[in-house]
Amino acid sequence: MADKTYSYSDCIKKLKSLGTPKRAKASSWFFKTGKGQYGEGDVFLGITVPDQRKVAHRFQDLSLSDIKKLLNSPVHEHRFVALEILVFRYEKGNGQEKKKIGDFYLANTNRINNWDLVDTSAPYILGDYLLKKDKRILYKFARSKNIWERRIAVITAGTFVKSGNYRDLIKISEMLLKDKHDLIHKATGWMLRELGKISPEAEIEFLDKYYHTMPRTMLRYAIEKFSPERRRHYLQK
Repeated sequence: MADKTYSYSDCIKKLKSLGTPKRAKASSWFFKTGKGQYGEGDVFLGITVPDQRKVAHRFQDLSLSDIKKLLNSPVHEHRFVALEILVFRYEKGNGQEKKKIGDFYLANTNRINNWDLVDTSAPYILGDYLLKKDKRILYKFARSKNIWERRIAVITAGTFVKSGNYRDLIKISEMLLKDKHDLIHKATGWMLRELGKISPEAEIEFLDKYYHTMPRTMLRYAIEKFSPERRRHYLQK
């Protein structure tokens, strides 16, 4: 159980102490923070993911107002830790707590603004929270001009397939077939590959319908686990 005497300022200090300039520079390059790149302007302290998760576990009892401060920070690791705290809290929460965190998450998607931030949080919060709820918000996200909301849409829909719901992933993947961004192509292909683990027939049906026109990266991710012969079949346009 986290020590409830730990404060927001303690969390900030702890994160600052864990960063290194060398790793910060490498992270800035890896997450494409240059002008015109998808992570333009993002700031890194240079902290490993395991260390960030340890901090999140230690400070998991921060208030939602403090978590919002972390989310609003320009520092990438602050936002990552905020989302990891939300995941910890959601997974152990009762129905009321899950609703509070699910609603908070949906109200702050503008701060979930890089691919790792989406991938570390959306499946574990929205994948459960929206499973038996109206999915219209995901279709709104899939139409969004914000790349990260589009990624939230397809990653979340991909988690539903384990519960037998293929419809939303298929429909959202269809919506994203003409998306221009490589990170959406990768995410959609990845989720189609996950669909294939549960229902190979559903993935094959999708691919047979769209493989001639879907983005090449999306297709390559979707067929990554296929046999060489079957991969060659789908790569021949």
